[in-house]
Amino acid sequence: MLKNEMKDELLACCKRLKLSRNMADNSELVEAEDREEYLLRLLKLEVEHREKSRKDRLLKAAGFYSWKTFENYRFDDVKLPSGVTPEYLTRVGFVEEKKNLILYGNVGTGKTHLATAIGMEACRRGLSTGFYRTANLVNRLSEAKKTGRLGKLMTSLSKLDLLICDEWGYVPLDREAAQLLFQIISDSYERRSVIITTNLEFSRWVGIFYDEQMTAAMIDRLVHHSYLLLFDGPSNRVRDSLMRREG
Repeated sequence: MLKNEMKDELLACCKRLKLSRNMADNSELVEAEDREEYLLRLLKLEVEHREKSRKDRLLKAAGFYSWKTFENYRFDDVKLPSGVTPEYLTRVGFVEEKKNLILYGNVGTGKTHLATAIGMEACRRGLSTGFYRTANLVNRLSEAKKTGRLGKLMTSLSKLDLLICDEWGYVPLDREAAQLLFQIISDSYERRSVIITTNLEFSRWVGIFYDEQMTAAMIDRLVHHSYLLLFDGPSNRVRDSLMRREG
């Protein structure tokens, strides 16, 4: 059999067995002393390729508005609660424990950056993550309900390991939107981790949802297994702008 014909047949076998083309390409590169070692090395490369592909898919599906990492992130102006360390956050240990993070502080203090960095690390660790600006999430829920696709969207959200709601409380909600968001938080209770970034203290949340009873129930579900991180430093955007101006 000619080499080209053998390669075509190998590719056909990979397709039928649902293996990647990558395995056929690697078959020409792997060197080993015996057949068992050759097969082991080839299969290991395929496993590594699949893991990388899955993590890339998770990062793409998460919906991050920008990519942020922990590199050069400053925890100096973040007040961490007892039991929470930067290392605990960078290894996203709270997701395995199904605990929540509430990132509270003024605009521009690094809440979204930290939430994004945590979310991206979660994807790299094989955890399904969804990043939403809260107003956009509510709009998607409302539109899905109008078009009869709410069940499908809710099922998709239920499969997440980590749900990130950015800019919580920036836009007031109508009653239906508030009820939909409450349903998401209620369904997440003790099933998946939630990160919320907000500049509103709990006492002002009723101004978003207009229903004291529902607001109290939502806060109760969020804080039961939650860590509160306080961002009380100056705005990073203002500080960086001043530094550039001075430079």
